[in-house]
Amino acid sequence: MATQAPPAPTKRRVRTRSAVARAGLILLALVVWLLVGAFGGMAQGTLSEVQGNDNAAFLPANAESTRAGELSAQFSDETTLPALVVVEAADGGRLDAGQVEAVGTFAEAVPGIELPGGGTLGDVLTGPVVAVPSEDGAAVLVPVPLDATVANELAGESEERVVNAAVAELRALAADELSGVSTWVTGPAGAIADLVTAFGGIDGILLLTALVVVFVILILVYRSPSLPFAVLLTSVFALAAAALVIKPLAGGGVLQLNGQSQGILSILVVGAATDYSLLLVARYREELTRHAHPADAMRVAWRASLEPVLASAGTVIVGLLCLLLSDLGSNSSLGPVAAIGIASAVLAALTLLPAFLLLAGRRSRFIFWPRTPRYIGADVVDGAQVAARGSARPGIWERVATFVTSHARPVWVVTALVLLAAAAFVPTLRAEGTSDSDIFLAETESVAGEAVLAEHFDAGQVQPAVVITAEANAADVIAAAETVPGVTGAALVTEAAGPPAGVDAESGPPAGADTEAGPPAGVDTESGPPAGADAEAEAVVVDGLVRIDVVTEDAAETQAAVATVRELRTAVHAADADALVGGAAAQRLDTQDTAAKDLRTIIPVVLVAIFLMLVLLLRAVVAPLVLLLANLLSFGATMGISAIVFNHVLDLPGADATVPLYGFVFLVALGIDYSIFLMTRVREESLVRGTREGVHRGLAVTGGVITSAGLVLAATFSALAVIPLLFLLQLAFIVAFGVLLDTFVVRSLLVPGLVHDLGRRTWWPWQRRVPLD
Repeated sequence: MATQAPPAPTKRRVRTRSAVARAGLILLALVVWLLVGAFGGMAQGTLSEVQGNDNAAFLPANAESTRAGELSAQFSDETTLPALVVVEAADGGRLDAGQVEAVGTFAEAVPGIELPGGGTLGDVLTGPVVAVPSEDGAAVLVPVPLDATVANELAGESEERVVNAAVAELRALAADELSGVSTWVTGPAGAIADLVTAFGGIDGILLLTALVVVFVILILVYRSPSLPFAVLLTSVFALAAAALVIKPLAGGGVLQLNGQSQGILSILVVGAATDYSLLLVARYREELTRHAHPADAMRVAWRASLEPVLASAGTVIVGLLCLLLSDLGSNSSLGPVAAIGIASAVLAALTLLPAFLLLAGRRSRFIFWPRTPRYIGADVVDGAQVAARGSARPGIWERVATFVTSHARPVWVVTALVLLAAAAFVPTLRAEGTSDSDIFLAETESVAGEAVLAEHFDAGQVQPAVVITAEANAADVIAAAETVPGVTGAALVTEAAGPPAGVDAESGPPAGADTEAGPPAGVDTESGPPAGADAEAEAVVVDGLVRIDVVTEDAAETQAAVATVRELRTAVHAADADALVGGAAAQRLDTQDTAAKDLRTIIPVVLVAIFLMLVLLLRAVVAPLVLLLANLLSFGATMGISAIVFNHVLDLPGADATVPLYGFVFLVALGIDYSIFLMTRVREESLVRGTREGVHRGLAVTGGVITSAGLVLAATFSALAVIPLLFLLQLAFIVAFGVLLDTFVVRSLLVPGLVHDLGRRTWWPWQRRVPLD
């Protein structure tokens, strides 16, 4: 007897199984992302604990200042990070004997300051704390020499860095103990503390500002009370996922994370995740008019969005990873940090957002309420009709597309000429670097104190330049150094290094100590004596090398000192080709020179990498060249306009040397996104209708979503301006303006006009698959 085959499953059973499987996947995605949010949220909140903001740590090992620093450390057991307490009469006049005595008492109390986690400030000092009156009798300097290694450690339950706690306690003690005078805590330690305070807004105000701005834009775009929350939560969870990966890598020393990188990470993830979400939601809304069940619409929309989203993210990631070629640790580490952020944004947009959008099953389309897309049918709806649906006349982007394609050549030619005119101002951009006092946009105590210090003391003695040379060449090197304009003195480090004559190393000087004694030991960050040490003392010799401290007229934190050190190197190398010049100013010089070299190295690599990515995506050579040239022109115009704004509108003192590189990487990598979104749709339409009609339909359909994405990304990067730092303000303007230029000019006028003019030749050498126009 034959065995009867089991009955085929009914359509209802298949649908039920499919619904159950779909519900299981949605539940699984939500559970996984909730866990990511829980642990990643904690990591994001404490990401600043693994920051490092020391320029020296980011320099390459072969930098001259790095090699000089390594050799200089052999001349001292400790490296000092000085906090400088500057005291001035409140009325600007001379300090009386009682006020000077009070400052001396304050200096004696400094070692007893309690620090978080137990212990006192005396435990982290490398020398005595003494009060040194100025020659004009109008100020007193109290150098507090902190151990640089210990100062960077975390202390207490709050895990605050020792240097930040020390500066905060010094400021509090000065406010309590010194009355009738004005006090400032400045110097390298004070500047670091103020910088950390400025970056402290990254975890709170920066992220909150970005989210609020994005939420407002999403409300205006979707006019829905619920959909913006789904998109915004996707961005937040993406940021949590990025932090979950980055924190252990930075904590383990695999990545270097500084305050700038963390701020950029937050903005980049929120902006990118929102952009990718906008693209998916726009295609999903379109497909809801063609499919009765939201799950079917999502399946088609997800597949259609997958290629442009992955291509866009891949292009950005490749561009960012090119930063690994940088010789600066801060730049090279930003590449993988930002790449992890982009990958997290893509993952959230393609997994978490669909789960949110399908959470209500068959009723899921109501997340668009009150503008709920109705099912019309696949046979009567195409992309352009959906874009203009509900309007008695063509939508704005339909009209823009008609205008551009009707006047293609004049549109792209005029647009290119305007952009070229703006790019002509690029040479006026001042991006050679700035002084530390120019870094802060808001008034800070360290900057104000530095000005007072320079008024009453020789600021160059705080962090002198350091020269390492052979013992036999010492006299020639000193003579050469003293001929350099801006150098006030040069002297060998000797065995007699220590506090100046007459200063008790244990208790510090008495009130009214000799005003010509000079600063005490510990003022120099390399722990050597001030220039002009006892010439009769025996020089310290290590492996045949000696160290010479060179005092400059200007503080090491200034660009004037950097210029002096550049000339000093020329003079010293003429006397001894193997001599090394280091110190704080030399580190700034090497950082700026390395940044300029990175710009010349990385830009060509980024262009080649992005071109190859575009060739793979668009299956053409001409189209990628068009996009690349258009975005290069956009970048040039952006930098030209930025030069005008920075120099003549905002009257800024200049720009950090890394600003052009960061601007290039973000603008070219992110700006080309919108051209990718456009051209992938143009190619899709061109394969069916021909290139020129494909340009018209592609621009009409993608106009709204790309404009929204551009506004979101520009708004999120603009949020960087809430952090009162010059670098972030300039980066915020460059990227925000550049993205808007790409969105409204390059993607809307230049690219579609040029592609329409080229026609089928755009897809060379594989244009045969595209129908004739």
